[in-house]
Amino acid sequence: MSDDLLGRRTEGETLDQLLTQARAGSGQVLVLRGEAGIGKTALLDHVSSRASGFRVTRAAGVESESAFPYAGLHQLCVPFLDRLDRLPAPQREALGTAFGMATGPRPTRFMVGLAVLTLFAEVADEQPLVCLVDDAQWLDSMSAAVLGFVARRLLAERIALVFVLREGNDYLDGLPELFVRGLDDADARSLLDSVIKGPVDGRVRDRIVAEARGNPLALLELPRAWTTAELADGLDAGPLVSRIEQSFARQIEPLPADTRLLMLTAAAEPLGDATLLWRAAGLLGLGADPAAAALGTGLIDFGARVQFRHPLVRSAVYRSAAAVDRQRVHRALADATDPAIDPDRRAWHRAHGTTSPDEEVAADLETSASRAQARGGLLAAAAFLEQAAVLTPEPALRAQRELAAARAKRDAGALEASLRLLSAVEAGPPDDRRGAEIEYLRGHIAFDQRRVAEAAPLLFSAARRFAPIDADQARETHLEALSAAIWAGRSLTEAARTAPPPRTPPCAIDLVLAALTTRITSGYAAAAPHMTRALDEVRALKVGAEDISRLPWLFGNRAGGIVASEMWDFDTRRAFAQQQVKLARDAGALVQLQFALNFLADNELLAGEPAAAQALIEEDRRISEVTGTPPVEYAVLLQAAYRGEDLATATARDARAAGQGRLATIADWTAAILHNGLGRHDLARDTALRVFEEDTLVYGCLIASELAEAASRTGDTDLVAKALQRSTAWVDTDWSLGVRARLRALNGEVSGFRESIDSFSRTALKTELARAHLLYGEWLRREGQRVEARDHLRTAHEMLLAAGMTTFADRAQRELLATGETARKRTAEPTDELTAQEYQIARLAREGYSNPEIGTRLFISPRTVEWHLRKVFGKLSVTSRRQLRDATF
Repeated sequence: MSDDLLGRRTEGETLDQLLTQARAGSGQVLVLRGEAGIGKTALLDHVSSRASGFRVTRAAGVESESAFPYAGLHQLCVPFLDRLDRLPAPQREALGTAFGMATGPRPTRFMVGLAVLTLFAEVADEQPLVCLVDDAQWLDSMSAAVLGFVARRLLAERIALVFVLREGNDYLDGLPELFVRGLDDADARSLLDSVIKGPVDGRVRDRIVAEARGNPLALLELPRAWTTAELADGLDAGPLVSRIEQSFARQIEPLPADTRLLMLTAAAEPLGDATLLWRAAGLLGLGADPAAAALGTGLIDFGARVQFRHPLVRSAVYRSAAAVDRQRVHRALADATDPAIDPDRRAWHRAHGTTSPDEEVAADLETSASRAQARGGLLAAAAFLEQAAVLTPEPALRAQRELAAARAKRDAGALEASLRLLSAVEAGPPDDRRGAEIEYLRGHIAFDQRRVAEAAPLLFSAARRFAPIDADQARETHLEALSAAIWAGRSLTEAARTAPPPRTPPCAIDLVLAALTTRITSGYAAAAPHMTRALDEVRALKVGAEDISRLPWLFGNRAGGIVASEMWDFDTRRAFAQQQVKLARDAGALVQLQFALNFLADNELLAGEPAAAQALIEEDRRISEVTGTPPVEYAVLLQAAYRGEDLATATARDARAAGQGRLATIADWTAAILHNGLGRHDLARDTALRVFEEDTLVYGCLIASELAEAASRTGDTDLVAKALQRSTAWVDTDWSLGVRARLRALNGEVSGFRESIDSFSRTALKTELARAHLLYGEWLRREGQRVEARDHLRTAHEMLLAAGMTTFADRAQRELLATGETARKRTAEPTDELTAQEYQIARLAREGYSNPEIGTRLFISPRTVEWHLRKVFGKLSVTSRRQLRDATF
């Protein structure tokens, strides 16, 4: 990069290298961070000027635009929207809906992000692409989230993405960053000399350089705004940015009144739409040629697009104006905006031009909120609703709109903001339904924040308050409260007995509630018929039959997932988890999605798919970074146990202290697995016995196998018999039959070993099948049947390695050594040569999915899929997808 930008050689070289790497096919992203006026925009200009051979697209965040979903993203994408028809149909529909170009289901940020990534990749296939985003701190939340998503997935694309930020942005934090600092003293003096005309006292020059602290904009602007005498007397106190704004305001102050009003109108109109500006100017009745004096200042340019020289100019113009003038120009802009073409911006201008509550304006904002929500902009919808509430004259309706805003914030993952808004709702006039809804929402937020001990009482109370108002809502809320109580590890009997009666005929929620209450109050055998019926009903439930924003949890491990586990139906359990993930995505409910991802990851781990599970766990963490909520990471406990890492002990201790009883139980279950894998059977027995005696839902069943395995090694035959006795109540499925046969084998019935293997071989539970081979191989080796033992131990070793169960694989290897055979070393396993993402891509490619289809499933671009596949082919020594079908990995 050329060095004509004073004092920026290092930054220039960094950006030059970024373009070189992007041109070569290595996607690049960089955040330029620094204070206002430090020269970040000038560096963007240099990137643009040096991007020879690149297609350049540019956008800038505007503070007043942050309420409009996808506004910044639309700026960046508008040159490429003629390529929308090249996108896969789901992506095309999502992006078209997000931009208001089409009507479709509410898009998720993930699908919109994938659509933008694919769109950019399409452009970059023809010509390298550089995307420049100025003032990204003012991007609307959806644009920032989508661009953060895209930035983290640039790999094999010829794309460079450069952001400019003043301060942190939750969606962009963690990306590669370059902090732009002030100029050194010599460069600062050179820049100052370029704008000071005539002789200046050395003390004044020194004072300006010292006060500007190397900030180029300060060095350029401060001398223009103050006289030499004023500079000698000393600059105004206060932050540097405020002083720069003051300098702009002082340059504006002498202008004619009509000129200042025209500039204020431009400052209040974030799009820079010249046609709209002059239409509003006509409505304001401004005099002849009010722009001439403004142009003379060099602070604004009235071209096809109206532009201020710097965002601080816009800020100075707007903030220095009288409130009555600001309201006047907003009213003019509202009148000048076509309600059919841009109703949301018209409503926004009307709101800012209104001095007192106005129901008509508030209703317009509420309608804008509905449109924003339909486009996936939950936080934007909340902002419109909050503004609508402020302008609502009727107190009850005001409280209802505040409640709707709180719901939108909760769904978007802004939990603390939702709670703050609920406090305002409670100040409204008394209303039985609204009071119940407030408590209901507080209960859900408490659960989302892992305060499950607080969530259950709130939800039970809400259910009681709903009972005389809305019986259906009361039943649903009671089921959610019961689920929260299960997770809190509290006594459930009284809660189960006070469940509202079902409707006639019962729906899925009624049946699940009946199944759980019967299981809690009357035991497994009595509940089995109810659980069977509930499982059938939830399995057959059609998406859209119930409110999608409330449906996802019904499939998860708070309701339907519990029933599927109790019924030993792994295929349904896994399908429910997949459905819960889909529904949470479709609803844009990020916090619910975190729980769903972990439930699915838990199933993938049991199925022996560690790479798939890892991708889900990583997505939970990425959502956590975006929303500020902690990662759920329940699945990490099982993953760590398989790997021989003890996360369970500390987690169980902390969970009990925090009142999270079920998390403590999960931790104990995984601790038992960990200790059995490491051969510490006495510790496994003691931990498993605690879970066994508690007999909690699901884990009271799952723990039986761990207890029996540990007890059989420590000589506690009575405990093995107790575990076997419990299994007699279970319904018969291949999963339960496999576990029961194992328990019989550990209790001395040798034929159970083979029966266990046969049963598990008919399931997707590769981890259980591998352990069945291991247990049988260990028994055969102890009995001196070395040849047959080797077959089972060899099978177990290979399967356990593929499943990521290193401690159990080590057990199998030790047993093989004892038979006189050396197990194949772990480093020789083909699976280990592939990364988690490569493994997923290879598996999907083998199943016949195309690159775009794989990209859609994994939220990466088709070009990135192709890049990964080339590496997969090299590692597996294959040259085609056909050969991939026969490869071992």
